[in-house]
Amino acid sequence: MRGMTDVFGALASPARRRLLRLLLDEGELPAGRLAERFDMSRPSVSEHLRVLRQAGLVTESRRGRERVYRLEAAPLMELSDWLTPYERFWRERLIGLAGVLDEMEDDD
Repeated sequence: MRGMTDVFGALASPARRRLLRLLLDEGELPAGRLAERFDMSRPSVSEHLRVLRQAGLVTESRRGRERVYRLEAAPLMELSDWLTPYERFWRERLIGLAGVLDEMEDDD
């Protein structure tokens, strides 16, 4: 569960979720190009990338002097697998609520 805790912690930050979305949408990107998209210092963006790397959500490689980041989806699939039973639980509850609301409309 330690790995899942790291993933949840990494996803808690809107900036880190945005970094992941950029990598999903655009593929591999150098740290400098990622940092250009944020209104924060480059060291702050690098810190967010470090947290994502430690959680296994991104990998880093070197190309010359650049550090290039790539999305790693496996931890997100593990998270999705873990959340699936809860999704089913809430879906069933909402279906039940819809039924109650339909009955209330029929009573009017």
